Amino acid sequence: MTGLDELLANRWIVKAEDKEKYYLIRDNLEEIRKYVTEKLGCQLIVNSHMIKLEKIPAAAEGYMGITEFTDRKEYCFLCLILMFLEDKEAQEQFVLSQLTEYIAVHMEEERIDWTVYSLRKQLIKVMRFCIDNRIIKITDGDEDNFTQDAATEVLYENTGISKYFMRSFTKDIMKYETVSDFEQSDWVDVNEDRGIARRHRIYKRLLFSSGIYRNGSEDEDFEYLKYYGNRMTEDFEKNLNCRLQIYKSSAYLIMNEGCRIGDAFPANNTLSDIVLLCNHFFVNKIKKGEILPEWDESVTMDIVEFEKQILECRKRYVGGLVKTYRDKTSTEFVRTVEEYMEQTGFIRKNTLLHEIRLRPIMGKVMGHYPKSFDGKEEGKA
Repeated sequence: MTGLDELLANRWIVKAEDKEKYYLIRDNLEEIRKYVTEKLGCQLIVNSHMIKLEKIPAAAEGYMGITEFTDRKEYCFLCLILMFLEDKEAQEQFVLSQLTEYIAVHMEEERIDWTVYSLRKQLIKVMRFCIDNRIIKITDGDEDNFTQDAATEVLYENTGISKYFMRSFTKDIMKYETVSDFEQSDWVDVNEDRGIARRHRIYKRLLFSSGIYRNGSEDEDFEYLKYYGNRMTEDFEKNLNCRLQIYKSSAYLIMNEGCRIGDAFPANNTLSDIVLLCNHFFVNKIKKGEILPEWDESVTMDIVEFEKQILECRKRYVGGLVKTYRDKTSTEFVRTVEEYMEQTGFIRKNTLLHEIRLRPIMGKVMGHYPKSFDGKEEGKA
């Protein structure tokens, strides 16, 4: 469907940045709105500045945060920046000192001292995220200088779309206590396992996460796929240029050539290659009986054991890795690979139980070197 892929692949389409895409979607708005409303239950926000598809997942995953952020304080800074911009008009300008003063006054969790280098560095990281997402833009100055000197001034401009960054809620979220409270807020007075709500949930799970996994022998979502799978396959082929593959305990969307609905795996980078090797390594262990899968084809293991297996895989294929990954310490290598495997949906980490769950998708996407490859690093025994 013309324009729908752009809305799925991007946070929003900003008119000032890409008029061609903006008007392409506007021309097909009626068809797109009908599809996302009926199939996904998602809201389409359209105004003179931008077009946004509210992509609310059916279930939260650990990798769904802002990947650029590594500390909770950075999320706090982002929320305060959005609050600061609420009272500003589109194209209204402001200087960095106005923002830093606002954050210092409204940051309730702790006292903010901008003479601390780490805090300035975190703020600039969040500001760059806002710039990359077209929330603000730099009019004059260099924000990099702020990391070295707290007195540095930079002139910014509000683009006017910050108010659409956060999701709107129909209830007071201050009463929410768990992640599930947010997940269930879409289904007020609706039976989640019936009719339209179930259809919305399944489409969201396929499009906004790495796949659907069976949850018990009486999983209602898999019953839905059993009856409507063929119809959904035709729908995805026609409108999104991708294929639906359904297995015993899982279901996935496979992107056809030219499909642009979002990030794809494997990507064209070394880290993807390493994960492909790790997947093949684990599957071989399962075939040999060294690792035993559960009824749903997944594997649960202790985090320490998982990390040990990752290092064993690196040792096996070290000769095929680029120098950057050969030179990483064991801790750095494991952390990098583990985070990426979680981000791409191959594993799910439970820090409370100190467990990692290997998902069945590992067995669908693998890579390996020829049998002649000995795995030794050049120049070493």
